[in-house]
Amino acid sequence: MTVTLNHTIVPAVDHTAAARFFATVMGLEQLPPAGGGGHFAPVRVNEQLTLDFMAVESAEGHHLAFDVDPDTFDAILGRLRTLGVPYGNDPSTPDNGRLDHPLCARGLYFTDEAGNLYEVMSPR
Repeated sequence: MTVTLNHTIVPAVDHTAAARFFATVMGLEQLPPAGGGGHFAPVRVNEQLTLDFMAVESAEGHHLAFDVDPDTFDAILGRLRTLGVPYGNDPSTPDNGRLDHPLCARGLYFTDEAGNLYEVMSPR
């Protein structure tokens, strides 16, 4: 059997808002609440992976990295700009507005209110 990641938990003080923000920026589908009492706000990333945003009292940010094709990268970048969300090419300065990335032709980082650091990488 091939190993694939089915889901991961993403902590946030306001899990619904964090899921909505991530889904909006990435152009993904936010699913109906899940888990007992709807304590997960899931976002479908692809056929194999769901991010389950979960409410916590004190969120400790995680780093999530995504490979995307050039058109998807352009769309994400456009949404970040439209929403006025800062982005950058370095995890220590995710608001420097740069796209040159050490691991790929174009890449960026952005954060949410919970301190989660998202990385988006494109081969060109």
